[in-house]
Amino acid sequence: MTSDQPYAGHFAGKAHHFAVRVYFEDTDLSGIVYHANYLRFMERARSDMLSCAGIDQRAAHDGGEGVYAVADLTIKYRRPAKLDDALLVVSRVKEIRAATCLIHQRVMRGDEIVTEADVLAAFLSPNGKPRRQPRLWVEAFERLL
Repeated sequence: MTSDQPYAGHFAGKAHHFAVRVYFEDTDLSGIVYHANYLRFMERARSDMLSCAGIDQRAAHDGGEGVYAVADLTIKYRRPAKLDDALLVVSRVKEIRAATCLIHQRVMRGDEIVTEADVLAAFLSPNGKPRRQPRLWVEAFERLL
């Protein structure tokens, strides 16, 4: 990666790692990360994970195949993250079904779990109805189970 390229995460075994720094804009008045911003960190990490796994969401969207949408989310806030913290979002595929993928994500500060979530992503057709995920995507996810 050259210095003028956006950051990309990587796989460490079957877990995807995506580093995040907490900036002022991520915090509330008290200097603690605003609760909804953890969802942003995790969304970026999931999108990067798909890209690193060879899944081209943009091509699927542009080709009229479909897109992912979060269908269900369970989140647990354990510790507050603060301004300038270096965080790591660790994402693992937990389950694959015909039209969905369940991903467990942990936001870590060193060895400490700050926040963790289970995210169910559903593959939707352009008209918003659930549909089977592309076969190559399912195969990519199966390699990560």
